[in-house]
Amino acid sequence: VQLQASGGGLVQAGGSLSLSCAVSGRTHSSYSMGWFRQAPGKEREFVAATTWWSGDSIYNQDQDSMKGRFTISRDVAENTVYLQINSLEPEDTAVYYCAARLAGTSRHLDSYDYWGQGTLVTVSS
Repeated sequence: VQLQASGGGLVQAGGSLSLSCAVSGRTHSSYSMGWFRQAPGKEREFVAATTWWSGDSIYNQDQDSMKGRFTISRDVAENTVYLQINSLEPEDTAVYYCAARLAGTSRHLDSYDYWGQGTLVTVSS
């Protein structure tokens, strides 16, 4: 399974961005897809995850600043997973990674089997 993340860039605070993760290779409908991010000097953290077969999703509920601003979706026909980020804040600056696992959704990065190369999002104040 290969994952190719794209869509990052430089955005002003308050703006929006849509990240894409193209999935190729030996994919399976039982996969779940996750988005994680890693800010400079910080550990990689969970953002959101969804299942291919139902689109059921989970989000990071640990940080109030993240609630309601991230939306994960998938286009099964296009083999692509998206992460919409609204009301961007400078604290959202990070490399965003997509990942896949052959099971249900998970918040734990160690449970994911495949990773993309990441796409950099920089939010200016």
